[in-house]
Amino acid sequence: MGNDIRVLVVYASRYGSTKDIAQFIAGRLEEHGLRVHVQSASEVHELERHDAVVVGSAVYLGAWMKEAAEFVRRNAANLSKRPVWLFSSGPLGTATTDGQGRDLRVVSRPKEFIEFEAAIKPQDHQVFFGALDPAKLRGGHRLIGMLPAAKKLLIEGDFRDWRDIEAWAGGIAEALVPAAPAAAMIR
Repeated sequence: MGNDIRVLVVYASRYGSTKDIAQFIAGRLEEHGLRVHVQSASEVHELERHDAVVVGSAVYLGAWMKEAAEFVRRNAANLSKRPVWLFSSGPLGTATTDGQGRDLRVVSRPKEFIEFEAAIKPQDHQVFFGALDPAKLRGGHRLIGMLPAAKKLLIEGDFRDWRDIEAWAGGIAEALVPAAPAAAMIR
């Protein structure tokens, strides 16, 4: 069951953390019998052959990466005709709330989500904690990462909650491949 449903998982990732999440989600969907194709947002040129789409991006300064946001905007008409799920990768650290006690995943929602919710009406959106390996930083990011003030915000480590990501992917699979009726299971 589910073998005929084709899902495109699209991502924008600067240093690989969000790409890893996209590939993990794809693997979970494949375990449920879905046909999945994973592709960078800048490489996607055709959506029509996919029944559902999952789009994810790393978040920098409260916004999705340019290629992910442009992908959604450029394909809004097509995306609005099929089930779509959105995810972001961003907050770093082990704290789950900010200084005012607000849930970091809620306050870390990228600014584009309001626009995207109106344009494509996604089934769901989720913010996942990210990962930072300073050895992977390049150019200006490497310099910024060396500043003492930045070290408080750019916390080194992998804070992705794979069980949380797996549960979210499972919810997508359940939405796309409903459980067989009980009568059919008894046969």
